[in-house]
Amino acid sequence: MASVDVRGIERAAPAKIWPPLVTLWIVWGSTYLAIAIVGETMPAYLAMGFRLLIAAVALGLGLVIFGRGWSILRITRDELAFSALMGAILLGFIIGNLAYAERFVPSGIAALLVAVMPLFIVLFRFRAGERPSALTLGGVAIGMAGLAYMLLPGGTDVKPGSSELQVVFWSLTIIFGSFLWAFISWKSAGWTMPANALVATFYELLAGALCALGIGAATGERWDFALDAYPASAWNALLWLVIASVIGYGSYAWLIQNAPMSLVATYAYINPVVAVILGFLIIHEPITRDVVIGLVVVVGGVALVMTGERRRA
Repeated sequence: MASVDVRGIERAAPAKIWPPLVTLWIVWGSTYLAIAIVGETMPAYLAMGFRLLIAAVALGLGLVIFGRGWSILRITRDELAFSALMGAILLGFIIGNLAYAERFVPSGIAALLVAVMPLFIVLFRFRAGERPSALTLGGVAIGMAGLAYMLLPGGTDVKPGSSELQVVFWSLTIIFGSFLWAFISWKSAGWTMPANALVATFYELLAGALCALGIGAATGERWDFALDAYPASAWNALLWLVIASVIGYGSYAWLIQNAPMSLVATYAYINPVVAVILGFLIIHEPITRDVVIGLVVVVGGVALVMTGERRRA
């Protein structure tokens, strides 16, 4: 049976919510592993650019075919500008940087570093004059403590061919990406965006693709178009990233319109768990004591933040 949230918006029945929610957990959690596999042999920024471009074309064609024709993609100049800005920064720059960083940082640890994003949003709100609950602030403190623990020397495992300094440096770039993602997400609340979430996603994917391809070309990356230039595992991982872009964003766009946001936001602390488990099972990334401690502390902090926000709502 459907329910109505505090804003008077009718929500879908739980039986309809859980399939896309679980899909979001698994699909977005798996992307960290796929990015790590792609980045081992393919140019990181160019690979992410092609991934986003193919996903944008697939989504755009789907909207045209199953929507109102080409008119569905018609938006205002302001909507295009804000969608492009968000896509270029969040998808092009940040995800491209994540792909390069995962050459040095294990995929499970990278997912944990990304998971601190909700903590930064709370800090922005606090700086703006809001007063989050004590539970929320406690979650931020715990999450940041876990973050500091992982950045200490020895806090993360060094991948073969990498140094401790490289791991710390690229871990910091991932954290900067999380900070930037949180800042843009917080600021975008007042931006003029397309009313149709999937149309907005199409333009964000397209802008992200152009940004990532541009950065890749500017930094000297070169793509070898021969099919045998890269191993089958990299092609399969890239294909999965394309599929995950469409399925993941599609599920997310549907959920934010039909499910309580507190439930949708659970991806923030379930994705790292999925990433750590898949990294261990498929590419044999070790689950050490430090990984377990970081997982429990960071995910626990994010969970407390989500719980505090839900109670406040």
